[in-house]
Amino acid sequence: MIEEQVILVNEKDKPIGLMPKLEAHEKGLLHRAFSVFVFNDKNELMLQQRASHKYHSPDLWANTCCSHQRDGESNIQAGKRRLQEEMGFVTSLEESISFIYKAPFDNGLTEHEFDHIMIGYYNDSPNINPDEVSNWKWMPLEDVKKDMKVQPEIYTEWFKIIFDKFYDHINITKK
Repeated sequence: MIEEQVILVNEKDKPIGLMPKLEAHEKGLLHRAFSVFVFNDKNELMLQQRASHKYHSPDLWANTCCSHQRDGESNIQAGKRRLQEEMGFVTSLEESISFIYKAPFDNGLTEHEFDHIMIGYYNDSPNINPDEVSNWKWMPLEDVKKDMKVQPEIYTEWFKIIFDKFYDHINITKK
């Protein structure tokens, strides 16, 4: 099996090459990524708990799904693909904001990503892929915000960064 490649980018999100995902995380190089936030009609956010065997951030809670675009794949195509792979459903997605963040991990890897935020809406239960996700739940944004302050250790670093920096924007743009 060929290791998945990430798209290396500059600070303006212009592609500058491809690299195996693990190598990019080992070297902490800036690459393109996306984060999907799915809401229901009650304005609750679907959270996922990462599978316990993931090579970083196992068992931690995160937004609905995150990953990396493939070469030639649009942000929306990538978001829908990964939503299906991890959560077992597809819904319409809208691009929101994008930003650069850097988050080092205890295992020596570093997420250094130009992250594209996408928002979608869905009201049913997902059909989670146990290779990717161990659990899921709906949670009101205010409850997520409060819980992150009380138990930050149960959330992924990138989710805390996204949620803290862009809470107001995410809250305003949801329907």
